[in-house]
Amino acid sequence: MTPEEVGARLVALLAPVATTPSVSGGQRFARATVDVPPTSWLTAVSAARDDAELACDFFDWLSAVDELAEGFDVVAHLWSTRLRHGVLLRTRVPRDAPTVASVVDVYPGAAWHERETYEMFGIDFAGHEELLPLLLPPEFEGHPLRKEFVLASRVAKPWPGAKEPGESEAGGGRRPIRPPGVPAPGEWGPTPTPAGAGGVGEGPRGGTPARPARTDRSARGAAAPGVEPTADPPGRDDRSDHDGGTA
Repeated sequence: MTPEEVGARLVALLAPVATTPSVSGGQRFARATVDVPPTSWLTAVSAARDDAELACDFFDWLSAVDELAEGFDVVAHLWSTRLRHGVLLRTRVPRDAPTVASVVDVYPGAAWHERETYEMFGIDFAGHEELLPLLLPPEFEGHPLRKEFVLASRVAKPWPGAKEPGESEAGGGRRPIRPPGVPAPGEWGPTPTPAGAGGVGEGPRGGTPARPARTDRSARGAAAPGVEPTADPPGRDDRSDHDGGTA
């Protein structure tokens, strides 16, 4: 079956549920992609496995994509070892309550993948009884594959490359850019930069402090009005016995 035929077959099996078929990129490696509502997630996975024309008997992987305000996409890739075709099933869960049914009863091999997705994205898989830490220590806080998660190691450690981001072989005056995943200094941390101190594009709370304006060299030694100028320190020949000089 072609990817289009695989997608059309799964849509027919799930009718009258509202589904959206498409075909992924990858040319000859393209896959049928079917978007289903969260309430039909388990039904869609079961249909792909049990239907004789689809016969997706192999569970390949499951993961998620952070779509920010739109929620999270949960994606599973299933494969038919006999018919040599596959399908990508996808559903979207809301960010404030990211929950979808577990498919461990259909594919026991999904247990590891659901644990990892729960740990990295904070998505709950209802019916999975062992959503325990898999890759991170128990005391770890947060979900590191969410896009709002601050990659603090990129702030604490220097850039590992030969040059800082934004620098070219010929040098140049362009300001180095922050590594991906690192917010502006004024947007996180215990001492945010005061608003208005940052440059353009550094966030509403400030960001990188602006470089102070240069002053005229000739004006640096001038005293302010009404203030006596400060005398220069004594030279070597002017010091007395009281300040460490020699007679």
